[in-house]
Amino acid sequence: MSFLTSNFIQSFRRMRRAPLFTAVTLLTLAIGIGANTAIFSILNTVLIRPLPYPQPDALVGVFQTAPGVQIEELNASPATYFTYREEGRSFEDIGMWSGSSSSITGTGEPEQVDGLLVTDATLPLLRARPALGRLFSRVDDQPGSPHTMMLSYGYFQRRFGGDPKIIGQKLVVDGNLKEIIGVLPEQFRFLNRRFEIIELFQWDRSKVFVGNFSYRAIARLKPGVTIQQANADVMRMIAMLPQKFKLAPGISKGMLEESKMGPRVQPLKAEVIGDAAKTLWLLMVTVGIVLLIACANVANLLLVKADGRQQELAVRAALGASRMTLTREMLTETLTLAALGGLLGVGVASAAIQLLIWLAPANLPRLGELSIDATVLGFAAAITLLAGVSLGLAPVLKYAGPQLQTALRAGNRNVSDGRQRHRTRNTLVVVQVTMAMVLLLVSGLLIRSSIAMHQVHPGFTLPEQILTLRLFIPEAQVKDPHAAAAMERAIVAKLSEIPGVTTVGMTTGVTMDGNTSSDPLYAEDKPIEPNKFPPLRRHKNIGPGYFAAMGNSLVAGRDVTWTDIFETRPVAIVSQNLALEMWGSPQAALGKRVKETSTGIWREVVGVAGIERQDGPDQAAPKIVYWPLLKRDFWGHAIEIDRSMIYVIRSQRTGTSAFTREVQQAIWSVNPQLPIANLRTVKEIYNRALSRTTFTLLLLSISAGMALLLGIIGIYGVISYSIAQRTREIGIRMALGAPAELVRRMFLNHGVLLAAIGVACGFAITIPLTQYMTSFLFEVSPIDPLTYALVPAFLLTAAALAAYLPARRASRIAPVEALRGD
Repeated sequence: MSFLTSNFIQSFRRMRRAPLFTAVTLLTLAIGIGANTAIFSILNTVLIRPLPYPQPDALVGVFQTAPGVQIEELNASPATYFTYREEGRSFEDIGMWSGSSSSITGTGEPEQVDGLLVTDATLPLLRARPALGRLFSRVDDQPGSPHTMMLSYGYFQRRFGGDPKIIGQKLVVDGNLKEIIGVLPEQFRFLNRRFEIIELFQWDRSKVFVGNFSYRAIARLKPGVTIQQANADVMRMIAMLPQKFKLAPGISKGMLEESKMGPRVQPLKAEVIGDAAKTLWLLMVTVGIVLLIACANVANLLLVKADGRQQELAVRAALGASRMTLTREMLTETLTLAALGGLLGVGVASAAIQLLIWLAPANLPRLGELSIDATVLGFAAAITLLAGVSLGLAPVLKYAGPQLQTALRAGNRNVSDGRQRHRTRNTLVVVQVTMAMVLLLVSGLLIRSSIAMHQVHPGFTLPEQILTLRLFIPEAQVKDPHAAAAMERAIVAKLSEIPGVTTVGMTTGVTMDGNTSSDPLYAEDKPIEPNKFPPLRRHKNIGPGYFAAMGNSLVAGRDVTWTDIFETRPVAIVSQNLALEMWGSPQAALGKRVKETSTGIWREVVGVAGIERQDGPDQAAPKIVYWPLLKRDFWGHAIEIDRSMIYVIRSQRTGTSAFTREVQQAIWSVNPQLPIANLRTVKEIYNRALSRTTFTLLLLSISAGMALLLGIIGIYGVISYSIAQRTREIGIRMALGAPAELVRRMFLNHGVLLAAIGVACGFAITIPLTQYMTSFLFEVSPIDPLTYALVPAFLLTAAALAAYLPARRASRIAPVEALRGD
């Protein structure tokens, strides 16, 4: 024990005597270990750690699939919910849920809050326990029962100050009085959803039909039941749907059979994670490469330092120090360095995690659960130990062996630093350049993809000048559909009067906000075979001015008018790509007639709009049909009005607090009880749609930049050290007449050669690996010629510069001074 303590003391003394070396080493290790720990913390939270519910492995998401209509994952519906709950043999119970947005009025300024709609079993399936009050009961969820609601802990504190007397009181939600029956605990999380209130669906079973697949279902498997057995059970129950419930308007039993509807029960964790796994593994591999490069860099520094101790180590070996003693001493020093670097790395990781939580990149699941737990600390300790041992191997193998006797006999300054002594350092530099090349190529491909995404026309222009907000007119406030449409028109008129506003429009879904649905579309001149589904199209409802406000042109025909809306004229607008597919040109689409169901009324196409990248710039533009916000005979309803609309306001004043206040005042001058929700610019929506790509690209670019910097430092260090060891040789060469240019070229070629070998190895590794990157790329080949030309050129240029600086210094060595110094 005393011997080990002595080794540590000696290690600290040596570190104190070389503060610059120690600082550089610790910083390099801290960044490498910290980056790996931070990414592993995300990976652990998202992929490894179980969901924060009791017996989480029994929780499943209940989906369907419909390959007959090209739907891989079909949501649940009220019909499937009642069928699976009444007939199921595999589930303990099943619950439904959907995100919602509700207006709270009657308690001060109107407020729009995020909420959840659930069935009575949803929260019990997650084993939720109320912090105050009670959960929903089955009676609460029956149609006609008194309206009840629950609060999140955060909303309970923010809106009501944590007053327990709130239980039993009533709030006006969407114009209806609802009793607060409970508050959920502070630590409760509902999958990835943010919510402030929870309400019940209260579905009337007698009005349910087969259709409306717009909801999510979760269930808990009975003990001993597997997912395979649950899928078989769901398959059995799918066949019961047309016997238990009537079919949706325009849907026949043959069409339902043609859809080939089947089960897709999957672990609930898979639903929560989504497609984040591939991104996280890519980032984990990336930062792992950075740590490898950092270790190679530090190993080179340690080799240089061990070179300086060669005479000392030789003397100690001659005086009887065993190889084990010297090995233990060297490993103690590297492990001490690694341990200190690891401690600093955990601090770096903690700061990085806090920054990530603050940035809150969209679509990163379970962000609220992100933390450094025992598993993450164990991972940090493991890579720290691995780094410490691997760093010590090179100096131990090179300087703790019998060759030390040679160093003692030959002396220190006159020992030839031949090929063998350079080989290890050169190899480490090649490894650094190789890994840097891999990361630079991957980053280059993603940068090219990002450039391609930004060159795509998304369906809007100048998004920073487009303000969007959502308003909901409850039926309890304005019952008559025409009166609700008149109020929406009045709001548009008031918004249009604000100074600086050029255009105002309305829609149920702004481009890239995710608010669209896919439904069949029938065309009069495109007959569908009996019992066949027509192709699914995206559906949006709009008011006049939407396309102008977004900056999306009408390529043919005209816009929807208020006359169309108030007279409920049967009109529609289609997107350009839909017109091209169905009728060959935008002009040919004008005058054609379409409808939403086989039993609906025909509606004339009066306009063709430019395409919208609804799902993001990296996704193909869907074919869209636009309906007026007020319609008659639509989906079996005599009259249908969209009461929840997004208002789109174009102005150069967006982003100022004064403009926002004027928007609020304009809306409340029409109806002071309307809360304003989701106030944001289209630029924010666009950035959010790109956030995962941006997040991945940012981390990869930082990693590639660090890798490049470490690789260049490695080349610089090797050339500088080589020059220091060959000062006498350089002096002799120049004394015998060797020109300075020849000396400079000799060392410059050495550095460039190392970089070229690393570039070649990087090509050999990257080309097969990039085939797995196809899903990350957009309109860029995994073997993109431009990227594969520019990255090596850039890397070799940087390497040449790193080698040129010490090479130039070598060419300026005075022969007399070099020989005298020796």
